[in-house]
Amino acid sequence: MSIKLRLFLILTASTLIVWFSAVVWIEHVTRAQVEKVLDARLMEAARMVASLVESSDMRRGDSAQAAGALSRGAQAKGGQAAGALLTGAGYTQQQFCQIWSLSGQMIGRSEDAPDGRLLSFDQTGFHDVTSQGKALRVYAIVNPDLRVQVTVGDSLEMRDRLVHGVVEGLALPALVVLPLMGGLIWWSTGRGLKPLERLAKALGHRHIDDAGQIPQQPATPREIRPVIAALNDLLARLHRARRREKDFVSYAAHEMKTPLAGLKMQAYVARHAPDEAARLHALQAIEYSVTRTDRMVRQLLDLAQIENRPLEPAALDLAALAREQMISLTDMADAKGVGYALEAPERPMIRSDAVLLGLAIRNLVENAIHATAAGGQIGVEVCLRPEGVELAVYDGGPGLPPELAGRIGEKFLRPSAAGGLGSGLGLAITSDALALLGCRLVCAQTVRGHKMSFLLPSAHSGVGL
Repeated sequence: MSIKLRLFLILTASTLIVWFSAVVWIEHVTRAQVEKVLDARLMEAARMVASLVESSDMRRGDSAQAAGALSRGAQAKGGQAAGALLTGAGYTQQQFCQIWSLSGQMIGRSEDAPDGRLLSFDQTGFHDVTSQGKALRVYAIVNPDLRVQVTVGDSLEMRDRLVHGVVEGLALPALVVLPLMGGLIWWSTGRGLKPLERLAKALGHRHIDDAGQIPQQPATPREIRPVIAALNDLLARLHRARRREKDFVSYAAHEMKTPLAGLKMQAYVARHAPDEAARLHALQAIEYSVTRTDRMVRQLLDLAQIENRPLEPAALDLAALAREQMISLTDMADAKGVGYALEAPERPMIRSDAVLLGLAIRNLVENAIHATAAGGQIGVEVCLRPEGVELAVYDGGPGLPPELAGRIGEKFLRPSAAGGLGSGLGLAITSDALALLGCRLVCAQTVRGHKMSFLLPSAHSGVGL
């Protein structure tokens, strides 16, 4: 379902609910007001007729003459009262009056008043009754001195017609207004979503390599600006990722081409070697190329693992983790004649990702082995600092030239004087892994030699024994 249709349905349903609620509320309020006003008129009419009865000559004449006079006066005044209550087509003569003596004789009644008695002599006030199949609302007053009961009433059907007339006056225009309102809502929703349509059209027409920023115009709606900002951020990150991917593929293809070409050439030499010494030399060159290629493939896999692996923090002994990585590189160090030692005066416990941290340490130590000349010494130090836990690797190499020190972490970056096995990926792997762990790689020249180090924030650290 489109956003436009969804908004149309929501707004239309909301309008109908509000309209229906208003009709129900108005019907309730109107009925209450009509009941209140008409009940007040019934009470007023009953008191008016009772006053006429009391002021008549019923006390001075005989009962027959008084009854006749009372009947005539009651009918005349009652009719006037009933006619004064409501006027207009359909509502005239809806109110009626009855005058009964407490002995059970009807003294008088207005036109269209029921013939039979509506209430017993002991009932006064308001009552809902049914007479001749009609629902009536009556009000009764008893005069104990004159021994008469005055009953005034009207039809409940008339009251319902009044209320229904008001409700119909409100509801019937909805048959015309609501379709117009629906059309207006549909048109307004479409106009309101135009910026999104323009944004979608602009993105749809973009070339796949176009990662430029989406411009924000002054007329851009406030609600669309966060979307454009998020898209611009995504485009920028995609551009950086694609640039890294292209550089990575280009450099990896170039770096893989060199050892593969060497392998092919040395295999040819070994096959056509004139003597055993030449063949042995060619086989050693093949082994060297295979080792270099194997290291590069492993490092490429490490890079892919860093980019795609989610963090899994756990409690770690940093010194033990460093020792484990150093042991895994013992054969490489022995082959080059390089010694190393671990210094960990304290046993700092940290909470971090063991795989990423292990990759960073391994590549730092491996890089130090390649940078250190035969017979040299490598030092790995783990110690507590005020800011957290530091791991430093000291080697006997010359370190990075000043022009490359600021570019540490770039892939395939290595000094021109680097050894043959260097691929330029070790420090890139370390930098990427440390970036995910919230720290960065730092290089410096010290009296102990070239130093590569990183500091885990204090939030990652603690001290364990």
